[in-house]
Formats: sequence, structure tokens, C-alpha cells
Amino acid sequence: MILTAQLDRVFLEIGPLTIYWYGVIIVTGAGLGLWLAVKEADRLGIKKDLLLDFLLYAIPIAILSARIYYVLFEWSHFADQPFWKVFAIWEGGIAIHGAIIGGVLTAIVYSRVRKISFWQLADIVAPSLILGQAIGRWGNFMNQEAYGGPLLNESFLYELLPDFIINQMTIDGITYHPTFLYESLWNILILITLLILRRNNPLRGKVFLTYAIGYSIGRFFIEGMRMDSLYVFADFRTAQLVSIIGIIVAVILIIYRRKTITTRYDNIVKHSRDQKVRKGKTSKKKTNAKKRKNKNRKRK
Repeated sequence: MILTAQLDRVFLEIGPLTIYWYGVIIVTGAGLGLWLAVKEADRLGIKKDLLLDFLLYAIPIAILSARIYYVLFEWSHFADQPFWKVFAIWEGGIAIHGAIIGGVLTAIVYSRVRKISFWQLADIVAPSLILGQAIGRWGNFMNQEAYGGPLLNESFLYELLPDFIINQMTIDGITYHPTFLYESLWNILILITLLILRRNNPLRGKVFLTYAIGYSIGRFFIEGMRMDSLYVFADFRTAQLVSIIGIIVAVILIIYRRKTITTRYDNIVKHSRDQKVRKGKTSKKKTNAKKRKNKNRKRK
């Protein structure tokens, strides 16, 4: 294979303004996730403004918390850098677990303030979240980050992967495993699973908790391949510890909620349909009653 020029990290330059592919891809993922969530909220009969207002808070808070999470666990790298580097998110360096934590905390507060179900909100947003993650990983590709160990030329993956991925993952003459791609594909698989699951009308909360379990399983194994991991202690990666905690908590909540709740994912749709049926029956009864009165009057 003949290596060609690697892809440029810069998407567009307008005078002093530089727009990077990383930011464009992140925004694209967030936009498609928003579209998916709004479409589902509309299907459930939920006001779009309720969801849009939540995302208006959740997206910037999630990005901010993702950066804070990364900087905290990678402080040794930033300690000797100019202070403004802490805010240079366009250069890469956000942690999805930080974004999830920020998003969940925002959802808890928002749902209490607006007096709506946190679990319903989480279920609606879960597919959008994993879609955004699947797309966002390609920002790591453009930045040549989130890759694994060296990929041997003799490996069957070397022959299967497209040339443009091999080119971009070849750094200083060494080709690395595109772990960003592995995670992106795994996330797409989770997305499909969540879309199928919600069609079967599971208990409320199960869609989000299934997302938490599925993503955590994939992240635990893929993280073990990465070369740029954040470490909590020794050789144990932070993302692996958070993934284990996420799986345990999600499983416990699924078991607990299975025993304590009966509300289903699309419970609102069922109620609205039942109300329409009742209204229809009531209106028919009134119409029939009027017809009988008119007949009696004519007879008189």
C-alpha cells in the first residue's frame, strides 16, 4: 500500500478564524442527535419546546463537563502549558464520560424544575446520545487521536481497512489500530438495539439503562487497546473503572425498577389514545341521544 497525504485537521480558514474538522463533526453529531430526539418527542406527544429547552442547557454543560473531566485527569499535561490551553477544546481532549455525567446531572435538575419524568427524558435522549458519540468519534480520527497499539502489516485488519483510514492512522511511520472506528461501529450497534427496544415498549428507564450497559461494555474493552488513556492508578484506566461502575449501577436499577414500576416507555401515547377513544364514544352517545330527542319531537 502506498501512503498518501494525510487529511488536514482544518476545515475552513477565514482570516484569523480557523474552523477545525473536530468541531464540525461534533456539531454535526449533536445536530443529528437533536433531530432524532425532537422527532421521537413529537411522536410521543411531548411539546418540542420542553425537549429543546433541555438540550439548550444540556449540550453546552455536557461539553464543558467533558473538558473539565479530561483536564482534571490529565492535569500533568496542562500544568506546564499556557493557561489558555485548558480551553483549547478545538485541539481535542474531551472525555465522553464527563459529558454523560454532566448531561445526567442536568437532566435530573431540569426534570425536577419542569416537573417531568427524568426516566422518560433519559429514554428519549439515549438514542440521540449514542448517535452523537458514534459520529463524534470521527473527530478523533481527524485529530489522529484515540488510537490503539501498532497495527501489524500482516494483520487481516490491515487489508480490510480503507486506505484513507490506514493513511490517517499512520503516524511517524507506524500504523495504529483505529480504536475510534471500533467504538463508532459499536455505538451504531447500540443505537440499532435501542431503536428496536423502544419499539417493544419496555418499562420506562430501560432504554437509557440499556444504553449505559451497552456503551460501558464496549468502552471497557476498547479502552484497553488505546494508547492515550487517562489512568486512575497504575495501569488501570479511568474509563474502565467508570464503565464497571456504570454497568453495576445500571443493572441494579433495572432489577429494582422491574419490581417497583409498571409505567411503560410510551405510556403517554396509550393514555392519549384511550382518551381519544373515550371522547369518541362519549360524542357518539351524545349524538345518538340528540337524534332520539329529535325523533320524539317530530312524533309529537
